[in-house]
Amino acid sequence: MASQFFEHQEAARRSTAGLVFLFICAVLGIIALLYAVAVGLTAQPVVDAYGRTTSAQLEWWQPQLLVQVALATLAVVAGGSLYKISQLSGGGSVVAEQLGGRLLASDTPDPDARRLLNVVEEMAIASGTPTPPVYLLDDEEGINAFAAGFTPSDAVIGITRGCIRQLSREELQGVIAHEFSHILNGDMRLNIRLMGFIHGILLLGIIGYFLLRSSMFAGGGRRNSRDNSGLIMLAAGIGLMIAGFVGTFFGNLIKASVSRQREFLADASAVQFTRNPAGIAGALKKIAGFDNGSALESPAAPEASHMFFSQGLRGGIQNLFATHPPIKERIQRLDPSFVASPSEAPGGQAVMPASQTNGAASLAGPSKPAGTISTALPDHPDGSGIESIGAPTKAHLDHARTLVERFPDTLIAACREPYGARAVFYALLIDDDESVRQRQLERLNRFAEEGLADQTRQWMPEIRRLGSAARLPLVDLTLPALRRLSPKQYRSFRDNVRSLVEADQQIDLFEWVLHRVLFAHLAPHFEKVRTKPRRKSIQSLSRPCSVVLSALARLGTADPSETQAAFEAGAEALAPVTIQWLPADQCDLVALDRSLKQLTRATPLAAQKILTACAACIASDDVVAEAEAEVVRAIADSLDCPMPPLLPGQSLI
Repeated sequence: MASQFFEHQEAARRSTAGLVFLFICAVLGIIALLYAVAVGLTAQPVVDAYGRTTSAQLEWWQPQLLVQVALATLAVVAGGSLYKISQLSGGGSVVAEQLGGRLLASDTPDPDARRLLNVVEEMAIASGTPTPPVYLLDDEEGINAFAAGFTPSDAVIGITRGCIRQLSREELQGVIAHEFSHILNGDMRLNIRLMGFIHGILLLGIIGYFLLRSSMFAGGGRRNSRDNSGLIMLAAGIGLMIAGFVGTFFGNLIKASVSRQREFLADASAVQFTRNPAGIAGALKKIAGFDNGSALESPAAPEASHMFFSQGLRGGIQNLFATHPPIKERIQRLDPSFVASPSEAPGGQAVMPASQTNGAASLAGPSKPAGTISTALPDHPDGSGIESIGAPTKAHLDHARTLVERFPDTLIAACREPYGARAVFYALLIDDDESVRQRQLERLNRFAEEGLADQTRQWMPEIRRLGSAARLPLVDLTLPALRRLSPKQYRSFRDNVRSLVEADQQIDLFEWVLHRVLFAHLAPHFEKVRTKPRRKSIQSLSRPCSVVLSALARLGTADPSETQAAFEAGAEALAPVTIQWLPADQCDLVALDRSLKQLTRATPLAAQKILTACAACIASDDVVAEAEAEVVRAIADSLDCPMPPLLPGQSLI
């Protein structure tokens, strides 16, 4: 339900603050350790009456030395962390490429890859998110997957070759649903920040290793040498390596504590999404009985281990830092009839019977971890559209699959490659008015790539036949292909879209929705868009809320009494925050766009209140047109709150 989605988002936001606190504690511990090493290195020898060195005098309180050690440690850790965070600022694609991932083209002919992309597309449409790019880890035979990124706009899904080879479509769907849960619940941003923090501590150990190696060439191995620089380097290197090991140890414990409970939540969310515990349980069973398990061979796997679907590192000491709950426990929560049979498994691993027993109830039982959502939902949700934000169900998945099946194969093929995707998007913007349509097509003939205007004409009647319900899903399908445009092609595409929107000298509601959804997800890929932290309370956002609700109240009616009633319904949902009714010239589409940029800084719980107010405003007359529902979805999308499509008969609020 929506309240759980926003609570999970808020929990992820607060976890970042907790992560910073634990990180600071680890750094302070490292400073204390290195200070003790420095005191030992600067100890003055005690000489007896015969000139012999008998002991060393340790002076534990040396403020100047403490400051020097602290500043040097902070410089190394902060520098290493900031470097890694900056390196990862490119989003999930950076993580996927470091792990050896290869971007799958949306028009790939590989049947295994095509099956995977179909599953991802269906789930993206069902959950109201842009279709994430998919990276295939060709050299990894283990069964594993991950989601990485800061927001749904830059999220990617990575999956191993072993996963798409070994799993059935049902099992693959369970794994992908699990990863979509991480995208929806705000886990990805936390995971990437975790990688950055841990890298800064790890850098101390790396420096210690090089000092240790250097000491071999600086007199460290010459017993009779009076030059003790090598011994000092040796001691410093050992101290730094110990500090790096201690820091990494606690860093891995932090990763494990953050990751384990969120894996249970993602398992439960996957069951809610698919209504099929056997899918994700079957994938976990195959991991447990597979020779390669879920292990990854990539050298970058240890620092990203907390992101994986299942434990990505092999046994031994890694079991001390397990970022995932025991696989047996995860399966038993999904399938209570599961019994491990180690004697039947290759290499002594557990093999499970292929039970079809519905184990969803176990996730809602007394033994479930805190924060796990209930999976006891009807096939068709009784909840409203707002309550389905971040919590899509099988009804949404079935709706998405039915919708995509209505699309002609040629149209889907066009959406999956950059040239055709542009033509499909242009066709969505072509006006019904003949004179305006003519100007738009002339513009494409002049400024678009050769042949795009003709393809646009080709798709116009087909898209109109599909109806308005297909418009936003088509946009979601085109996004992966549009991300493959060159920077020059993107700039041309952006300018052409703007020209098509402005061809009739006014921007209507649907054009605004398309423009907003498209570039909210496409611009971060091509332009430097700074993401600001979500710290604004609802009280500090009264002005942009006034603009949004004043604009929404005017939708679909010119009757002053109806617009006032709609505004008051939205204002009541925002209470006790006071907002103002604004004249039309202060809440046009330009002002609406500007206000939405401010609202993106709202905390998750503030965003929940804003979206509830928007829905109350739209639904005040008890009639919600498709265009009005699309506006609410566009606003939710702008606030990084993915809203599934409104199902037939489902209320908005």
